Amino acid sequence: MAARQTDPGARTERTTWLLSAPALVLLAFAATGPLFIMLVYSFLEPGQYGNVVWKFSTKAWLNVFLQQDIFDGTWHWADAHLTIFWRSIKLAFLTTILAMLVGLPTAWFIATRSPRARMVLLFLITVPFWTNLLIRTFAIEQIIRNEGLLNSLLLRLGLIEAPIQIIYSDIAVFIGMTYVYLPLMVLPLFAAIERFDMRLLEAAYDLYASRWQALRQVILPIIRPGVIAGSILVFVPALGAYVTPRILGGGRNMMIGNFISLQFGQGRNWPLGAALSVILLVIVTAVLILYVRFVNRRAADG
Repeated sequence: MAARQTDPGARTERTTWLLSAPALVLLAFAATGPLFIMLVYSFLEPGQYGNVVWKFSTKAWLNVFLQQDIFDGTWHWADAHLTIFWRSIKLAFLTTILAMLVGLPTAWFIATRSPRARMVLLFLITVPFWTNLLIRTFAIEQIIRNEGLLNSLLLRLGLIEAPIQIIYSDIAVFIGMTYVYLPLMVLPLFAAIERFDMRLLEAAYDLYASRWQALRQVILPIIRPGVIAGSILVFVPALGAYVTPRILGGGRNMMIGNFISLQFGQGRNWPLGAALSVILLVIVTAVLILYVRFVNRRAADG
């Protein structure tokens, strides 16, 4: 009997899967394993000194949004938790908006320079990534604190009579996160603007379009994928930021990341911290799904 012949394409595909299997298994355990542990912990009871008691309970999920009065046992909204959620989403959204307002003209300026100047400017944009996030945050603190560079300069110029209280406030966290995540907005915008056909802009001016009309009707629709990609890259880490709110907020203006850390530390309520982590993951996943659906819709529309 003739030897059974196999499809070369199927054999190549099978070989590829076998070679990729170790990496896929490692990725599955390393990526989904901790998330699965957090999901399981969120349905358990907290231990007396941390850890968990292996007894099924949904109290952690209730405590995310509701709190029970210790005297009469009534339930009411967990205002502190909701405030932290609102502050986190608000600051992450405002950080994304400011990063886009600053990053768009910066990326446009870089993309319209000569090739050699582009390399130098992109190098300067990526330099902050060479430094630890903690150091960058301390650098911002030295600028905006009461005795920092900003207040000292304003006092010397006579524009203010007393230092402006910026540090340990939402504004300080907002400024710090914008500085930290600004390169994540500039780089995708630069990649989109670099592919922009400048002849379209010339055609818009030939048709008597104003600069605002050219920006709104020509430039932004074409570079929209870069705008959305940069917004995702800024919004997602800003939403779960820990170091910057901890240092610039002083522990009083917590965000979701700080609140989760508190539950696993001093709060000793691991199930509540796990439930908060899962909710944060759900929010981030929802944002990414919206982005993917938008990209697919744009691809389907050509």
